[in-house]
Amino acid sequence: MPNQPPRLVMKSITKQYPGCLANDAVDLEIAGGEIHALLGENGAGKSTLMKIIYGVVKPDSGEVYWEGERVQIKDPAHARRLGVGMVFQHFSLFETLTITENIALALGDEAGDLKALADKIRTVSERYGMALNPDRHVHSLSVGERQRVEIVRCLVQDIKLLILDEPTSVLTPQEVDTLFITLRRLAEEGCSILFISHKLNEVKALCHHATILRGGRLSGDCIPAQESPASMARMMVGDETPITMDYEKVLGSDVFLQVRGLTRISEDPFGVDLKGIDLDVHAGEIVGIAGVAGNGQEELLAALSGEDTVENHDAIHFPCGPVGHLCPEKRRRKGLAFVPEERLGRGAVPDMSLKENALLTGFLTGLVSKRGMIDHQGTESFAQKIINQFKVKTPGSETHAKSLSGGNLQKFIIGREIMQKPQLLIAAHPTWGVDIGAATAIHQALIELRNQGAAILVVSEDIDELFLISDRLCAICDGELSPLKPTPETSLEEVGQWMTGVFDTATHANSTS
Repeated sequence: MPNQPPRLVMKSITKQYPGCLANDAVDLEIAGGEIHALLGENGAGKSTLMKIIYGVVKPDSGEVYWEGERVQIKDPAHARRLGVGMVFQHFSLFETLTITENIALALGDEAGDLKALADKIRTVSERYGMALNPDRHVHSLSVGERQRVEIVRCLVQDIKLLILDEPTSVLTPQEVDTLFITLRRLAEEGCSILFISHKLNEVKALCHHATILRGGRLSGDCIPAQESPASMARMMVGDETPITMDYEKVLGSDVFLQVRGLTRISEDPFGVDLKGIDLDVHAGEIVGIAGVAGNGQEELLAALSGEDTVENHDAIHFPCGPVGHLCPEKRRRKGLAFVPEERLGRGAVPDMSLKENALLTGFLTGLVSKRGMIDHQGTESFAQKIINQFKVKTPGSETHAKSLSGGNLQKFIIGREIMQKPQLLIAAHPTWGVDIGAATAIHQALIELRNQGAAILVVSEDIDELFLISDRLCAICDGELSPLKPTPETSLEEVGQWMTGVFDTATHANSTS
């Protein structure tokens, strides 16, 4: 544990939004050279506190001290001048620009000469074990490399505090190890790090100290090395919420989804081509597909959901026959439910109420319509059941989707699909950005649906989640699928290798016939 004076001190920070007290007299103290975790459920106030530190949001009351001096952080540019850098969970990079050009845009007037900046990027990235070629275009980078760009963007400045929001959610296990080496080196050199993560095993391994928020208030603090992930989770959610479950692995029955030789050339110049994908998902099982983002998941999901049709109709089969040529509505009528990776815009319409969003896919099941007409009472009842069963934090079913936090909107979308009792559920990142209590509830709902005989395919970048709930596992890399193995017969290391494209193509058999 670093024994240095406080670099950042926040006292009684309060921020009120309409209908929501985001931060309620929160205290936070981070020492020089300390790796400090900020933990809490979705809606606990973490994002607001981070934005206050980075100058995106101004507190209603409270005091901020930076290296002993009281400050009012006016905006992100002011934060950067103080030495605060932030890497957001969702990267904001321009695909067609080089690394140097992207970093120059982010720095604005601080960027200076591009050639000198490129030299600095090369030097800094090599120094911290994150080597980058500053002349490469972003579209040619892996997700892990893109994260390096965001971190190096901060390091080329005189960084004293680095804020990382869920930094490992898009990385392979090997990339996580590399990132932690970099962060420990930064801390040894005196840089403070504020680390926000739902992965408590990583917090235990990396962080010197942790502050826990619940409902906008400070609920505790701890030294992670002296705690277990379960004890930290309990501080986050309280005693009444289930947080740990072990799920029995099962064998499925008849094949519901059969994919043979699925090949598709991406129409997106920065997309990934699918290359001869074979896959079976049986009724009564969960199949997990791991992978670093940008390796063909989006294209595979579009082909399976019907958003993109395929020339070879026989490449995708349901028990009723080939469906490769069918649109999403017709596939849904044959038993499919789908949770897309993008919540707003694809999973839900931002300016529609939750009640209206429940109708968007529910109209096919008879839950919200009668003889082709909207059943307004049934729609209200269906939306309210989703809200209640999945503990969606919202004033009511008339609330617009865009006003919900990401985690609560995700609970609503996945609840909407699960409660329709589909025969096949395809879910992309089902617990992305969802806190540990909500993730446990979603996992239990998926297991219950599996036990009722549904075939479930989960595509996720969270390997821990896939090992927890999947009966069989594989990985996708550059549009190809690895072998598909029963979960107990593989390991974290093997799946991590698959995610980098290292797998035996001679055993490339993904069916269990």
